[in-house]
Amino acid sequence: MKRVLILVEGQTEERFVKDILNPVFLPQNIVLIPTIVTTKIVRSGGRFKGGWVSYVKAKRDLQKLLCDTNAVAVTTMFDFYGLPQDFPTWVSSGTCYKKVKAAEQAFASDINSPKFIPYLQLHEFEGLLFSSPEAISDTLGHAKTIILNAVRNIRNAFATPEEINEGDETHPSKRLLKLFPSYEKVPYGSLIAQRTGLDTIRASCPHFNAWVSKLQAL
Repeated sequence: MKRVLILVEGQTEERFVKDILNPVFLPQNIVLIPTIVTTKIVRSGGRFKGGWVSYVKAKRDLQKLLCDTNAVAVTTMFDFYGLPQDFPTWVSSGTCYKKVKAAEQAFASDINSPKFIPYLQLHEFEGLLFSSPEAISDTLGHAKTIILNAVRNIRNAFATPEEINEGDETHPSKRLLKLFPSYEKVPYGSLIAQRTGLDTIRASCPHFNAWVSKLQAL
């Protein structure tokens, strides 16, 4: 069984790896093992986990994972939206796809390991959920036509769910909160993704699909 270690941003991504990705990868003799990034270590030895707030701390966690000689690869699942201020310098213009690839290249150059596969989610995890407006509406218990149409209108305004933008008031999770004030990332994210299905997400989100394909090819 090939081991792939994934440093993730929080509990939602951890559950996504376990509940959505691993059932597909395990039959291919690949196990994905998620680890939540450490945000703070206190003197008593305790650790606070979750949140893409410091590149230095994330890099420290990645270097530890890269020391695992039993792992064939180490990758990440962090949001592109709200990159930490200390993230490696990168320059790009054009589409969001060109920008995220430039950021990932800078990430790879800084980590400098052949085992490392950088992945930044455009623009954040909730972008994947817009692959199926119906799954969002059904899961959150608001299948009324007016609400479903509102989610569809957001999705249809962009060529792909990954392109739903990164404005302070218009990034994917903010849009969900405006429509569904009860939305909580951890309990609902995995449920919506399960209802959507990995095949639908991959077909709708090319950057995400390319990452999954790379891992399957290991």
